[in-house]
Amino acid sequence: MLRTILGRAIGPRSDGPWRLTATASYSSSKDTKSTMKKAKKNIKSKKGEPSAAADDESYDGPDADLFDEKARVRRLQADESDPSLDVGPNGRPLFTSTPMLAQLTTMDTCSYFKFKTEELNKVLPEGLPLGMVREFEEAMQSAVLVRRSFLDLRDNFRRVVDPPLGSASSKGAKVKKQIVLDGPVNSGKSTALAMLVHWAREEGWLVLYVPRGKDWTQGGFFYNNPQTGLWDTPVQAENILKDFLKFNESHLKQLLCQISDPIPLGEGAGVGWMKDGIDSMAMPEGSTLYDLVDTGIKHTHAAVGVVVRLRKELSLVKDIPVLIAIDQYNNWFTFSEYEEAVTVRSTRPIHAKELATVKAFRSMIHDDMMVGAFSHSTAVGKLRQDLPDVPSDARMNFPRYTLDEAAAVCHYYLRQRLIRREAFSEENCKRIYYLSNGNGAEMRWLATFMREQ
Repeated sequence: MLRTILGRAIGPRSDGPWRLTATASYSSSKDTKSTMKKAKKNIKSKKGEPSAAADDESYDGPDADLFDEKARVRRLQADESDPSLDVGPNGRPLFTSTPMLAQLTTMDTCSYFKFKTEELNKVLPEGLPLGMVREFEEAMQSAVLVRRSFLDLRDNFRRVVDPPLGSASSKGAKVKKQIVLDGPVNSGKSTALAMLVHWAREEGWLVLYVPRGKDWTQGGFFYNNPQTGLWDTPVQAENILKDFLKFNESHLKQLLCQISDPIPLGEGAGVGWMKDGIDSMAMPEGSTLYDLVDTGIKHTHAAVGVVVRLRKELSLVKDIPVLIAIDQYNNWFTFSEYEEAVTVRSTRPIHAKELATVKAFRSMIHDDMMVGAFSHSTAVGKLRQDLPDVPSDARMNFPRYTLDEAAAVCHYYLRQRLIRREAFSEENCKRIYYLSNGNGAEMRWLATFMREQ
């Protein structure tokens, strides 16, 4: 019951990824503003003031910065010059001084890593997970908690590319090339995936990052391709190629195509089939992967064929490490939002595996590096343990906050003025942790209600 109430209070999540604005002044979400207003009304009522005063925006109490967004921004800017505030649990530094994700160690766990807004938008132009952006907006700071679970994920793929000496005889954790991030809702799977992509691109890897796997299964023009028996989605295919090109253009211009077979053509979005019965397109000799992707963007008939070909080409790249990272991966194991007309009055839902683009990228039965994250916000439901086309040992359980991590989170919210200093206590932090069961979004919401005993 409590979980249902908290879920409604936090509000529904959007499917689309968000981008950070270039300005340093974040704006809180509607839900948090409503919570603040109610808390403000309660505080005034306890002080014996008329309830009508709750709508007075000139409130200037000791916790005015919790309710006045502009005042909070000003005070946070002033706090930047006071390093004595950057203190975490047990007197540890709240923010790590490590400049790059690649250099983080276990000594940095339970501390926060600061990002620059411009850098995030540059390295992750496809967009950020909504939960990550909500955290940034509520805290008015682009920082993420360094967790042991993320370091384990990063180090796994680091060992795939650069195995340590004597790895054959070591008894450490098994290195996996394919991983499925699973775990409770709001445990940080999407954030960890975005951080992994950021790290890989810092290392110079070629990364195909899909922050919205569900978008591959909904919207746009779709039709059944008689040549393959699969359903083609040329509009979505074009968007996939455009997103892939945003950060990887320089890499793609240096990688030659390894497959010389012509690209099959299908029905274009809004323009029908090619005239004169043309059903394929040959790439010129010496074409690069950039030329291949550009062809799919410019020619709607070739978009789906290029996406399918791109998947095969990525398996043949040997010059640089290649990583495929799919968020909302569980949406590829259920029905899409497309339907096929069966009779005049009935339709058949089309499964995601029947879509040509999804079929090309869904399988993990290969030797390429691939990680997929389940997203419970898309209401797919619980999937069976043994998924088709996924290795039996691929699942990696991504836990919610531990008690130590929750303590660091509360100190961070205190630093960012989401919690009043006079109401802050270790005991209250534990109450929030146990009430939310380590759920990050619920902890952030509950923190605004922390009061003196």
